[in-house]
Amino acid sequence: MAQKPFDGEISRYFAEIAPEPIRAAIQNAGSKDILSRNYPHKKPMKRKNYDASHDSLQIELVKLQSWVKATGQRIAIVFEGRDAAGKGGTIKRFRENLNPRGARVVALAKPSDAEQSQWYFQRYIQHLPSAGEIVFFDRSWYNRAVVEKVFGFCTDDQRDRFFRQVPNFEQMLVRDGITVIKIWLTVGRAEQLRRFLAREEDRLKHWKLSMIDVKGLSKWDEYSSAIAEMFTHSHIEESPWNVIRSDDKRRARLAAIQLVLSKFDYTEKDTTVLSGFDSKICGTPKLMGFEGN
Repeated sequence: MAQKPFDGEISRYFAEIAPEPIRAAIQNAGSKDILSRNYPHKKPMKRKNYDASHDSLQIELVKLQSWVKATGQRIAIVFEGRDAAGKGGTIKRFRENLNPRGARVVALAKPSDAEQSQWYFQRYIQHLPSAGEIVFFDRSWYNRAVVEKVFGFCTDDQRDRFFRQVPNFEQMLVRDGITVIKIWLTVGRAEQLRRFLAREEDRLKHWKLSMIDVKGLSKWDEYSSAIAEMFTHSHIEESPWNVIRSDDKRRARLAAIQLVLSKFDYTEKDTTVLSGFDSKICGTPKLMGFEGN
């Protein structure tokens, strides 16, 4: 039997540490069941329904990219969220039929010593979109707001400075002509743990796990507090947060694509494709149970 990553710490957490209601929800559920009791849908979206909507939306994304290139638009889409909420998978569905020359992903490693001595936003600036580009940030400058806070990777003063500066930073981007779309994917605690357990068992997905993921399992409440503070300080008119519940990955992926398409009046736009937008799982931070400005 292949050795599990991190010596099976995720399985150990599930068996010995996880809150009993979380453990019971996973143990008593079928593989296709929705685990979050307050999720607005009882069952995952059927594959045939997903495929039909997905294919139509892919055509719209291709139209969008053609329009972006022709008109010189600059679009930055920021993906943030709970660990295992589906950021990478959602970005993959955005890009699968786009020209990679004009639709790139930015997923930065932890900052180097030199970068740590720079202005915090400095290393992100070089990755902002040029004319005709769509850039997908797979995590972003918001690391400081949540992950760095939870794990003590920044001081309180550094985080306070970030919160003072981030509205101005994003306002500058928008005023310079960059469209900034911020998406927060949120997932229930039981579903998050189930996904981690599945990754632990699948050798092809071991690369998705990190020690931060393992240690973060016991920090759910700390994450929740940091997330709420982030929304309070950074949900602004120029670049508001869009929160998507991703307990059902298929619905979340469709909602994210429809959300982005709805922001633009591109050439030959088919608005009927967007008519099925699921407002039950996608909304503002306040609508989804978080407070913002």
